[in-house]
Amino acid sequence: MAAMTATINVMLAIHGKKTTPIDLYKPLRHYIAQHYSEREAQDAEEDLQAVQHMRTDIERASDALEARRDLLQQYFRALSVMESRFPISNEKEHVNTLYFTWYDAFKPGKKATQQNIHFEKAAIAFNLGAVQSQIALAADRSSPNGLKQACNSFQFAAGAFSFLRDNISMKASGSSSTVDISVECAGMLERLMLAQAQECFYEKVLVDNKPSSLCSKVAKQVGLYYEEAYAALILPPLNQHFDRTWIAHVQLKAAQFHAEACYRVALQLHDQENVAEEIARLKAAGNMLSEAKKSGKGVVGPLLDAVSKLEANINRNLDRAVKENDRVYLMRIPPVESLPSLPAASLVKSAAVGELLDASKEKMFAGLVPDSSAKALSKYTEMLDEVIRVQAEKLQQESEIARVKLREMNLPDSLLSLEGSTSLPEHIRDEVEAVQIDGGPAGFEAEMRQLKDLRRVNEELLVQTEEILEEEAREDAQVRTQFGTRWTRPQSSTLTKSLHDRANGFAANLKQAAESDARIGRTIRDNAPLMAILNARPAELEMLGSERAGLEDMLKDMKRKDNILPKLMTTSGSYEDLFKKELAKYDPVCAEVAHNVEAQERLIQQIKAANDAFATTFNLQEYLGELLFSHSFSFSFGKVVFFVGEEYDIFFHANIIVVV
Repeated sequence: MAAMTATINVMLAIHGKKTTPIDLYKPLRHYIAQHYSEREAQDAEEDLQAVQHMRTDIERASDALEARRDLLQQYFRALSVMESRFPISNEKEHVNTLYFTWYDAFKPGKKATQQNIHFEKAAIAFNLGAVQSQIALAADRSSPNGLKQACNSFQFAAGAFSFLRDNISMKASGSSSTVDISVECAGMLERLMLAQAQECFYEKVLVDNKPSSLCSKVAKQVGLYYEEAYAALILPPLNQHFDRTWIAHVQLKAAQFHAEACYRVALQLHDQENVAEEIARLKAAGNMLSEAKKSGKGVVGPLLDAVSKLEANINRNLDRAVKENDRVYLMRIPPVESLPSLPAASLVKSAAVGELLDASKEKMFAGLVPDSSAKALSKYTEMLDEVIRVQAEKLQQESEIARVKLREMNLPDSLLSLEGSTSLPEHIRDEVEAVQIDGGPAGFEAEMRQLKDLRRVNEELLVQTEEILEEEAREDAQVRTQFGTRWTRPQSSTLTKSLHDRANGFAANLKQAAESDARIGRTIRDNAPLMAILNARPAELEMLGSERAGLEDMLKDMKRKDNILPKLMTTSGSYEDLFKKELAKYDPVCAEVAHNVEAQERLIQQIKAANDAFATTFNLQEYLGELLFSHSFSFSFGKVVFFVGEEYDIFFHANIIVVV
């Protein structure tokens, strides 16, 4: 346990685990030569040397903290790469001459040895958390940047211990393991690191003179994190493993910050003249510290000094509050046990270190692919092919459905078989499209509102101009009255006649524009039902067809770029979980396919409704019968593409068009 003996709060850093030297190179090279080939062993020479060099540097433990942190992360990724390629155990066909030995960080006299790469990974993850805590403790928390660095590093330390607990501890546990890498210890250390990260925030809110209510919430959460760490320390297997000063330190810190929360909220209560609860909170804070100090034997001096200082402040404020209540308020003091729990505000969380330790992009030993990984890759490829096939069939099926539905509605025959051209004149079509682009009838209304606003602004400007001219005329008359014939300037009416004329012209134009706008507005309102057709949009089956082609190309492109072999080679979980996660990246495209299908179904329904109305309006069946039997035809041949790309033969006779 390393303590910081400065004037600011005392915190802890974790010592790293120690190890013994091992030779990785020879056992791994022998395995490659035996199970792959000598050629592949030669190709892996550089990677084997790199792994051995990293392990040797870790054994020395002499680098600066930041460099050591980076080395641990790099070596952990290398171990993940090795995990799927080099089975390490006592079995004959495995790497069976490699033994990892590590000492317990809290009981240096105890060590464990395993032929298990997870044991090695657990030790490295532990040391990563330890180094991050040391970086945090080394930061100068008296400066804003140092305080931020300490807070971030404690959160990364918490993340490393959380990763150890959730991903490795169970794989490295057993009778030949050490307590420090157990699930219980890793969980306790995570809470301890979060407590100290939150404590950094508490120091910040004090420095920034934040309100007492906020300081209380932050302090309360510090106490809760320490309390959770203390709860783990007094239960097996940790209660018999840690030095008594460790437990006393965490217990006293929990009490300190629970009391600090009460003290800070009491300051707020004093400002609100709520003396009764202020006294109760201060009494609760004092009781917490008194009880905790009884078990504080062996705690470092600076922590005891901080607790004693807080206790003195609590007692001083309590004496003041009691006197004020006795003399002025005479309020009944509620029992301490009746007080509601104070609210807490957590401002920290365990940093996600999984991405830093992800080895899927590592190139080390890339040429060695075990049979298990090759089979897993083949299975994933089959699963992916099935996803692509199902979605492609959906897309192709929808195109065929569109063609069939259109034929059932006799489209486009019914539209093109009426006598005469059913197309709008080009200039009218252009105007309709322009109106639709501008928003249809709603666009008209927006433009009318804009015209109204512009007219109001112009009217206001005109009024202001006329007022200025009138003011100038009054000043001219006043001066002429005052100076008589001595005032020789031409009269205002003469000088400003042209301005008055122009103003009158503008007024007339504005009046005429207002009348014109009113007429247009009435016309728009009177024809609103008819103009509503401009809100309609063409039934763009062609657009949906193009979208389907794009989705199919997107799926093929995603498959072409999808290479999960590096992840298969480094995963420590089940292949099925990895497959599920990787296939999930195709879910958004599958959702777009489903959306396209639903959009076409709605569009087909709209087309059917419009076609039914069209057939009823034009009595289409009777008309087509008369057309077929009452005319003789001379034909010329052509081609047209309609909707989803279906080709229809068309024949022209006079001004009649038939599509078959």
